[in-house]
Amino acid sequence: MKRILLPAFLILSLALSACSATAAPLQTDPEPAPVSTQSSSPSNNSAKRIDQQGAIIIEITPLNLDSAADTFEFDIVMTTHSIDLSMDLATLSTITTDTGVSVDAALWDAPLGGHHVEGKLIFPSAKDGKSILEGATKLTLTIVNVDAPLRVFEWELK
Repeated sequence: MKRILLPAFLILSLALSACSATAAPLQTDPEPAPVSTQSSSPSNNSAKRIDQQGAIIIEITPLNLDSAADTFEFDIVMTTHSIDLSMDLATLSTITTDTGVSVDAALWDAPLGGHHVEGKLIFPSAKDGKSILEGATKLTLTIVNVDAPLRVFEWELK
């Protein structure tokens, strides 16, 4: 009988201790911290700007802001794991200077679709026959409706 009582006692003890144990509260994901639409700049003062709103990370690097080219080109890398990147950034992007001049993008030269897209976003460098950077000290590139209502990238001009 001792053989039967010992296993029964152990099973009963385990059952009671499991029932009386305080259950730890379920971990829930905290509310995500709001992400600023201000883009970040790496500490090495490069021209690259990064916006990490929503499920898409956008990295933008101007390629020729200090040249006298007919167009301004921006290298753009978009990365995601959940959204198809088939949008045409030319229809969603504008550059504006602190002097009030604003121009829409002319061309998004990139493959459409996928989860990792790299391409060139191209803007005219002049408006009404005048350089859009004339007298400007700051340039702002704005992209709308790419898994966030607004993404803003800024550069100080020399």
